[in-house]
Amino acid sequence: MADIRDKERKQWYPVYTHSRSEKKAYQELLNKDIEAYLPLRRQMKQWSDRKKWVEEPLIKSYVFVHIHQHQQTEVLMTSGVARFLYFSGKIASMPDRQIEELKLVLASAYEFEITEDELLPGEKIIIKAGSLKGMHGEIIKYHSQKQLLLRLGDIKYNIIVHVPASLIERLQ
Repeated sequence: MADIRDKERKQWYPVYTHSRSEKKAYQELLNKDIEAYLPLRRQMKQWSDRKKWVEEPLIKSYVFVHIHQHQQTEVLMTSGVARFLYFSGKIASMPDRQIEELKLVLASAYEFEITEDELLPGEKIIIKAGSLKGMHGEIIKYHSQKQLLLRLGDIKYNIIVHVPASLIERLQ
């Protein structure tokens, strides 16, 4: 039976962690000799008394594990791990290519932003920070988290505005 397990191909699986437990779960997985990947990004954080560079998870509450299928129980028994993700009733796996692409994006000099928001044409928004703070608009086209085509105000001119999605707020 060990021979069958050894021949089984390893796959990448996204694992959902408990809130703010990504680093703890990642370290616990490594301590168990389980290959894991936690994409981190360096960000400047501001407190009332100081600024500091910190490494934060790129995707909140997720760690990726590269395991044989028979190791799934061991992963679930790891401190900080909540559950595997499921797709169509089966534990979701990812191609190696997606993890390599994620590593490549993090290693590149390109600016990027992750958002769970689904921004749709026709949505009314307000810009909540920056030099355009308070400006109302409508999403005409959504290119990326950094580039939104907005119709601003009532003048009906379309202006391409490079605004991070985190700086806009939907209007009800």
